[in-house]
Amino acid sequence: MRAPLLLILSAPSGAGKTTLARRILASEAGARLSVSTTTRPPRGEESDGRDYHFVDEARFQELIDAGEFLEWALVHGHRYGTSRTVVERALLEPDSLTIFDIDVQGGSAIKEQFPMAVTVFILPPSLAELEMRLRGRRTDSEEVIQLRLAAARSEILRGLAEYDYLVVNSMLEHAEADLHAIVRASGCRAELSREGLRELFGASRTPVTKRP
Repeated sequence: MRAPLLLILSAPSGAGKTTLARRILASEAGARLSVSTTTRPPRGEESDGRDYHFVDEARFQELIDAGEFLEWALVHGHRYGTSRTVVERALLEPDSLTIFDIDVQGGSAIKEQFPMAVTVFILPPSLAELEMRLRGRRTDSEEVIQLRLAAARSEILRGLAEYDYLVVNSMLEHAEADLHAIVRASGCRAELSREGLRELFGASRTPVTKRP
């Protein structure tokens, strides 16, 4: 029996974390996505409720005032927030896997409140490759691209310093395999699964004494 697992994926824009999150969702049993709320408009084929909960500034402020967010942040001129209810429900369900597709600031805020959460930073092969990917999306102006590249440098430094795991997304299949390995390894962590296993086997709660 595995304890509930909170998996935080962060990356600079264009590194491929959303694509990886969707692949893990499709292939890991019990996986679900924590859908963030944002004030930015949808891009491309994004839809409300699947990719994000899209709201205006007034509604976002109402949610803040009501204490609905576990964390929220201003990113590239738009606000993003993580639902408190989603996390509280996830922690009550054994064997569940909740994936957070969020920025470094949000990921660090959740990790601070829930130290058992597993943080993974997705890296591009290089900044040159990241720029090429951003331009290939054809969704941002030159000004926005330059802002994203500038932000990427500070996000990468923070991810390198604060996150539990680093995955370089040079080949999508290899990066996905690394994430599956992290999920499996995290499910075996003693501090996450000990209580559930005690209940399963009826084990004593008395600590085991080491031999001299």
